[in-house]
Amino acid sequence: MRYALFIAALLLSGHLFAQESKEDFKDDWADLRHYETENKALPPAAARENRVVFLGSSIFEFWKQRMPQYFAEHKNYIDRGISGQLSPQLLIRFQQDVIALKPKAVIILAGSNDLAGTTGHVTIARIMDNIYSMTELAKAHSIKVILCEYLPIYEYPWRKGLPAAEKIIELNKAIKAYAAKEKLVLLDYFTPLVDERNGQKAELTIDGVHPNEAGYKIMAKVTDDAIKKALK
Repeated sequence: MRYALFIAALLLSGHLFAQESKEDFKDDWADLRHYETENKALPPAAARENRVVFLGSSIFEFWKQRMPQYFAEHKNYIDRGISGQLSPQLLIRFQQDVIALKPKAVIILAGSNDLAGTTGHVTIARIMDNIYSMTELAKAHSIKVILCEYLPIYEYPWRKGLPAAEKIIELNKAIKAYAAKEKLVLLDYFTPLVDERNGQKAELTIDGVHPNEAGYKIMAKVTDDAIKKALK
């Protein structure tokens, strides 16, 4: 009996120790640790290297998985997408995942996760405030800014009933107007992917939100064109 109680106590103490030793990352809301190791391992940009950082959420993060050859062929393209991130999280990451990497240009793709949130507190104006701040930070460090018109989305599978298409179009109008005002390169991901409902063409997407490989191939072409324009 004593032996059984001893074993039970030992197992319980081990479980409690495991719980106590598990590190809590709630304070790292922007997930700065996500690319911390990769950033440290990244060699400094060469003098003539046109390094470009892709800053965004799942659209950019999944690109590496669904079309890995794109980044393998473009060693100067640094993907820093994190699935599910909001524009304020991108802003918090901007110092570590963009400025510290000393790129010549940054591509900012932001806003969809803000719009798809369940609380309803996010406005286009608030998204744009974060885009303004990222743009100003980039300019202060002589980094060329490429802003993106977001991919078309008819409906979020996890947020049925939200007028996604209308919200994306409204966001894109604001981004386009700001890019024109500030003379920034605008990267249009909307037009080549859109269908008659203002969603993504079925043959180019896996779920109406995220592109498949065929969709990424189209995005690759317009992305390369925008980078050339920004760095000419």
